[in-house]
Amino acid sequence: MRRLHRLLATAVFAAGTLTAVPPAAAEPAPVVGTAAPTVSPSTSSTLPVRAPVATADWSVAMVDSTTARYTPTTIGGWSYPVGLYLYGQYLVFRRTHNPQYLAYIKSYAERFVAADGSMSQGFNNLDSMQAGRLLTILHHETGEDRYRIAAKKIRDRLDTYPRTQDGGFWHADTASRAHQLWADGVYMVTPFLVEYGKEFHDSAYANDEAAEQLHLYGSHLQVAGGLLRHAYDESRTATWSDPATGLAPEHWCRAVGWYSMALVNVLDALPAHHPRSARLRTVFRKLAAGLEKYQDPATGRWFQVIDKGDRDGNWTETSCSSMFTYALSRGARRGYLDRHYAAVAERGYRGVLRKVSLGADGRTELTDISVGTNVGDYAYYAARTRATNDFHGLGAFLIMNEQLRGD
Repeated sequence: MRRLHRLLATAVFAAGTLTAVPPAAAEPAPVVGTAAPTVSPSTSSTLPVRAPVATADWSVAMVDSTTARYTPTTIGGWSYPVGLYLYGQYLVFRRTHNPQYLAYIKSYAERFVAADGSMSQGFNNLDSMQAGRLLTILHHETGEDRYRIAAKKIRDRLDTYPRTQDGGFWHADTASRAHQLWADGVYMVTPFLVEYGKEFHDSAYANDEAAEQLHLYGSHLQVAGGLLRHAYDESRTATWSDPATGLAPEHWCRAVGWYSMALVNVLDALPAHHPRSARLRTVFRKLAAGLEKYQDPATGRWFQVIDKGDRDGNWTETSCSSMFTYALSRGARRGYLDRHYAAVAERGYRGVLRKVSLGADGRTELTDISVGTNVGDYAYYAARTRATNDFHGLGAFLIMNEQLRGD
């Protein structure tokens, strides 16, 4: 009998009690960025909030708040932002062993996975594959074969999924995304791949494919200084692509954040002697140097357009700051990076904690999260809505907080 079955025997489906949090000192103003944050429709309150302290269990508070706001039915469809959030919730379950957290994830997945393992998804874009991580998790926790069957649909789709001439997965199997590699895309598929390989004894393929995708994306997107551009178009036909290089014009922070987390997840999965491990570590070291250079000294966070913090309208973005903080901390802890990056991560962590607080209703509020974003120019990124409690930010925060909270 798997762990979920044991835990559900004692589960009580009631709203959790949030941790009481005393007030802390206010944050100094950032160097740049004057736009006021916009509260997303998903938030329940715009009432004044209290400032955070690092000693609170913000992960538990955030999960309890989010599961109080949404049921497994109302949280949204099969999507990567919800998948990211629920993966973060799973990490909190692994620490706390609260059966409600895992049962919630299972109830969400059962909306899309039939008893025979069938799903209506065609998996014609990388974004649709990210929530597949939940399928391997649920198979591991429950042993139910439906999750293996459903996960295998993603694995088998990769056999026919379109690729660039050198083998990189297109961002989507559509005319508007043909021949394009987006830095976002590697996180949508490579963590799923290595976890699928481990759970279902397919690591020989899965590890090689995941490592090769990261290398291919990095070879096209990483530029001098270590940062990555948002996207690359092999055909040079996208309006945003440079006719000489095929690259997008800007370093959008969350795209780079997705790539940084994917690097860590895949390196964690690869055997130490894996032939592609060394070159991924080289990519990671170059990226870490770029991130350290452009960390905002006033807040510890990173800007929406990473390398242009001095430009009018730029602002520090919470989801990518969480992603970078996680990746740098874990990279230093695991030996992929020099140990001094732990201090860079700690500055990022303190900065992100300044963006979370409790509202008058006792629920968490996480602010300054960029909504979903296509490829664009500086003005486009700077003008993106600054949401509160967007799932991109909630998921990234939980992943970061479970890495750095000190337990």
